Amino acid sequence: MRVYTNEIINAICLNIADRRGVKPEDIEVQLAWDEEYGYTAEIWVTGRSQYIIQSNILEALEQYFYTEYQLRVFRSDITLGIDEESEQFWAEARS
Repeated sequence: MRVYTNEIINAICLNIADRRGVKPEDIEVQLAWDEEYGYTAEIWVTGRSQYIIQSNILEALEQYFYTEYQLRVFRSDITLGIDEESEQFWAEARS
């Protein structure tokens, strides 16, 4: 199963909202990739900025695949990537 940028962002919003006790709509997310840090996201919650690393993104996706698709996968079963042509991020779960 493969999901794209919008669903990755939704997964992060739901995960952070649950952890912080805020509404998912109150969270903004910008995904990024660079050679030094790999996949990261800058999130804004109630006006404050924070960066999360790849392991946090994978944790959010692991929970998202389970709650939204009833698909039980582990972080090691999730691959992140970028479609160079469309510049979309994607996450693929192997079950």
